[in-house]
Amino acid sequence: MVNAGIVGASGYTGLELMRILSGHPGVALRCVASRSEQGRPVAAVFPSLRCRISLEFIAPDTAALAGCDVVFFATPHGTAMQAAPPLLEAGVKVIDLSADFRLQDAQLWSTWYGLEHTSPGLLNQAVYGLTEIHRELIKQADLVANPGCYPTAVLLGFIPLLEQGLVDVTGLVADAKSGISGAGRQVQLNTQFCESADTFSAYAADGHRHLPEMREGLQQLTGEDVGLVFVPHLLPINRGIEATLYAPLLNRQVDLHAIYAERYQDEAFIDVMPPGSCPDTASVRGSNMCRIACFVPEAGEMAVISVVEDNLVKGAAGQAVQNMNVMFGLDETAGLLHLPVLP
Repeated sequence: MVNAGIVGASGYTGLELMRILSGHPGVALRCVASRSEQGRPVAAVFPSLRCRISLEFIAPDTAALAGCDVVFFATPHGTAMQAAPPLLEAGVKVIDLSADFRLQDAQLWSTWYGLEHTSPGLLNQAVYGLTEIHRELIKQADLVANPGCYPTAVLLGFIPLLEQGLVDVTGLVADAKSGISGAGRQVQLNTQFCESADTFSAYAADGHRHLPEMREGLQQLTGEDVGLVFVPHLLPINRGIEATLYAPLLNRQVDLHAIYAERYQDEAFIDVMPPGSCPDTASVRGSNMCRIACFVPEAGEMAVISVVEDNLVKGAAGQAVQNMNVMFGLDETAGLLHLPVLP
C-alpha cells in the first residue's frame, strides 16, 4: 500500500486528487494539507467526499508529510521548489502538479514566472511526467514534473507527427480552449458566472506560460528548434480542454489515422477516434481519457488534429496518479478507469 499526502488539497486539482485516490485500491491517503482550511474536516469543505475521506486538513509544513511514500503538490508555482527538497532527502517521492520543475532552464523559468528558482539543481533531476513519452524514465524517478493541462493536449496531439518527421516544425499552431476550472478555485472577476457565461474569448495571446513548456517538449522530440504559435481561450464550461492543432505536411500521401492509431494502440488513456469524427469535451468529463481525431481538409497540405481532455484529470490530477502508478510499479490504470460523466 502506497501512503500518499497532498499539499494544496483545497483547490480544484487537490479535490480531484482526493476523489481519485480515495477509490484507488493501492493507495492510503494519509494526510492532506491546506493553509486556508487547516483544522477543518475535508468533508466539511467538500461534501462530495463525505463517507469517503475522514481526514482533516493539516498545515503543509508538518512533519507528517515526511512519513508518506509520495507527496503530490497541487500548489501555485513557487511552493514545491521550496518544500520538495527536504521531502526528497527524507526518501519521499514527489509529484509536482505546478510548473516549478517543468522547465530545465532556471533562467527561462524565472523569465516566465517572475521568481528566482530556489532549487535549480533539481531541474535536471525532475522527469517530465507525460507518461506516453517518458514512461521508462518515470519508473526510476523520485521527482516528477506533471505536465500542464494545455501542454498535455498539445504534445499528445503533435507527438505522432513529429516522431515520424511528417510535418514542417517551423509552422505549428495550437488553438486551445479551456473550461473555467483551469483558472483555479480562487475568486477572480473574470471567472465569476456573470462575467464568464455566454461569452468566449482568447487570452494571453502574446505569450502564455505554457508556451516554453510545449516548445521544450516538442524540441526534445525533434532535436531542433520548433516554431509554435499557441493561443488559449476561455470557454464558459466548468471543465474540459479542446485543442485544434495545425501542422504543414511534408508528404500529402500519409494516412494520418493509421499513424495515430498505431502510435497509441497500447495506450490505455488515448482514444484515436474513427475517421471523420470529432471528439467533444463532454465525452471525457471526469475521466483520464484523451480523445484524438486527425484530418487533412480537402486533401491539402495541412494536418488538423483535434484533442480533448478533462483539464482537471488527464490534464492534472489523473495524469499525476497515472505517473504515481508507474513510479511504484502499480497497474498504470489503477484508480483511473472510471467512465466519463454524462450528461
